[in-house]
Amino acid sequence: MGKRDDLIAKYAEDLREKCGTEPDMDLLKKVTIGCGPSIYNADASTVAGSQPSELETVKKSFLMKKLGLSDGPELMDAIQSVIETYGRSERNKYRAVMYYLLVKHFGKESVYG
Repeated sequence: MGKRDDLIAKYAEDLREKCGTEPDMDLLKKVTIGCGPSIYNADASTVAGSQPSELETVKKSFLMKKLGLSDGPELMDAIQSVIETYGRSERNKYRAVMYYLLVKHFGKESVYG
């Protein structure tokens, strides 16, 4: 297994154990690949859930740009909901896991079709 496959397995474990959901492995793989090289960088591979600027980046770069959603309070509500699902106290919120949960939340799997 390559490094990316190891990371995907780690993300799947987080989804099962921390988020209580059985991942769609095909979608998880596509979302992970969509994150690009950031998954290999310790800082960029995680989302700082308590930093407003970081959450704003998730909203603008991922939800609006990648998923094509319109700006509105529901976007930040969804991000907060995903952080709640992941566990506020969880220090390492992996970007690929957060994005996967947001894709599921908005039913935007077709973006990765």
